Amino acid sequence: MKIYNTVSYFLSNYEPTTEFLDGYYSKFAPHFKEYFAYHCYRPEEKKKLALIRYQELLPAIQENSDKMESRILKIVQKYESLYPVTLDQDVHMIVGAFGSNAFTHKQIFPDITFCLEKLSPEDVTLDAIIAHELGHALHNARTDQLGMEWAKLDWMSPYTTLLQEGVATYHSMQVVDIPESIYFTYDQQGEDWLAFAKANEKELATALIEDLKNLDQSDLFREWFSINGGTRFGATRFAYYLGYRIVENLVDKLGELEAVTLWRRSDYKEMLRDELALITKGEQNVPIL
Repeated sequence: MKIYNTVSYFLSNYEPTTEFLDGYYSKFAPHFKEYFAYHCYRPEEKKKLALIRYQELLPAIQENSDKMESRILKIVQKYESLYPVTLDQDVHMIVGAFGSNAFTHKQIFPDITFCLEKLSPEDVTLDAIIAHELGHALHNARTDQLGMEWAKLDWMSPYTTLLQEGVATYHSMQVVDIPESIYFTYDQQGEDWLAFAKANEKELATALIEDLKNLDQSDLFREWFSINGGTRFGATRFAYYLGYRIVENLVDKLGELEAVTLWRRSDYKEMLRDELALITKGEQNVPIL
């Protein structure tokens, strides 16, 4: 694994000007390609706002830069000790313009980018987001080992995303021991969010089923998966919780490997839909043979 830390340059040369930012983006253009393509909408507007916010966050960005590499490598080692895989994709550490906080690239064996201006420097929150993003890479690696026909996968289906986020959360729980809410919210203010999700999971599952039928894809993703959604229940990204609950149930029924590689099956969407329906009833299905 190669870790590209562009943040050291940012911190050493920082000037609060758009000219500096444009020069930084240009100097490290390959590391920002995916970010500006998919994870930072309206970049010119965001750059101006970012310059206002950077100054107070420079100490936190420095702290993140100092500790991220060692924490990434530690979690990679934990994953590789648990599973027969090698995680050797590139990792990019950048200072973005307050778009996404972290993401895997659109690849079968995905690179990973961490945007340090969006990350809290507490060890537990860093470990949560690192383990989650590496959990996506592990998901693909474990599936590929079983002979996945990637060209046939419906990457854009919300059911695919539901499984991906559920599996990445499940994987993260195997390698880092942190307060439960942080696996979902990546901060230390998520206890109320998780308590609400647990207390209202039947209602959440019912609403997601309704929206899967009635919303177009972009509105569905915004409402259930994006930090910019959450209009139905007043908080965002409840699909992450429901995805995890589905995976948790499937691990009990199928075993871990079959559950996390469910998308190899031609009927995986139907199986996820059935599991979601069971959550609305507070039930679990009989073991699947």
